[in-house]
Amino acid sequence: MSALTLLLPSLYSAFINNRLRHFMTRRKTRTRAPSNEAGPSFRPVAASAGAGPTSPPKNILRIGPAGWSYPDWAGYVYPSRRPKGFHEATYLAEYFDTIEINTSFYQPLRPEHAAHWIERVAANPRFGFTAKLWQRFTHDIRSTTSGSAASEEREVRAGFDVLRAANKLGAVLLQFPFSFHRTEETVAYLSSLLKRFADYPLVVEVRHGTWDSPETLELLQSSGVSFCNIDQPIIGRSLGPSAKTTSGVGYVRLHGRRYDTWFSDDEAIPAHERYNYLYTAEELAPWVTRVRKVTERARETFVITNNHFQGKAVVNALQLISILKGSKVKVPEPLRRHFPELEEIADSPPAEPTLFPIGRGSKDETK
Repeated sequence: MSALTLLLPSLYSAFINNRLRHFMTRRKTRTRAPSNEAGPSFRPVAASAGAGPTSPPKNILRIGPAGWSYPDWAGYVYPSRRPKGFHEATYLAEYFDTIEINTSFYQPLRPEHAAHWIERVAANPRFGFTAKLWQRFTHDIRSTTSGSAASEEREVRAGFDVLRAANKLGAVLLQFPFSFHRTEETVAYLSSLLKRFADYPLVVEVRHGTWDSPETLELLQSSGVSFCNIDQPIIGRSLGPSAKTTSGVGYVRLHGRRYDTWFSDDEAIPAHERYNYLYTAEELAPWVTRVRKVTERARETFVITNNHFQGKAVVNALQLISILKGSKVKVPEPLRRHFPELEEIADSPPAEPTLFPIGRGSKDETK
């Protein structure tokens, strides 16, 4: 083995540490906050008892979309022509205090990417990411018993630990599929997984109604893990809406209500149609009540909108912030042109005259 090979691990570690020190120094010199701020400075809550701060802040609420890298957001959320140096996370951090990282579901988050994103949101000191756990641990139970499980866990931790070291990891979401029913085997597996990642602030999302039981809540509460309250199309034994809290972190996810495409296997239907849904004010109202109940019992609450097609998640997230804050909010210029109903909550007039009367819904509103 060459001397260079032996030095590579230490060189890589030094690179990451130097990047983090650079980012943390820049954070201290930047204090500008977005107009949509929903609480004091970000401080994540540890998953297990005794691991968090002695006097953690209470009732902090952060609302934002799931993910940011969607081609269909061009010209809707983001400007069609992006200026030099444009980055989606930086742009969204002007409007939101959180984004749920979606890419970590498909593959482990690379440490250098995590460090880069920390820098990109540094202008908003209140900002905190949440991130999905790699699907290998939630959608393929057999893989976690293989010989590669330990190395896969190390890969996952490498990226999460960079976020945590920078005080930017608010929660790790364990998103299980509808097919993950509550059985003796799955309860045992979930219990072992919670112990495996117990040092992170964990949130469990289950979608099948068999998990709607006191035993589920007892397991999560005893493990210091959060229950994810979801909105999804109620089909068969789908889990219904709720306002549960089982730890210091409250979590809500809104997926939309596309009943016609939620479980569709039709290859002719684009995948994005599953999330092509805009909540009406009447549909958001019960969730406003539930979010308030969650925030009353949690130290920090995250509300994530996952109905992402053509920026509908951003529309509904802004509306929720406005309602829960009781004030106007900053609205992206491209989005307000497609969704003129946002004029009602915008804190400033449009940069250019709109083509539609204020308050009139867009053509996508009823989809």
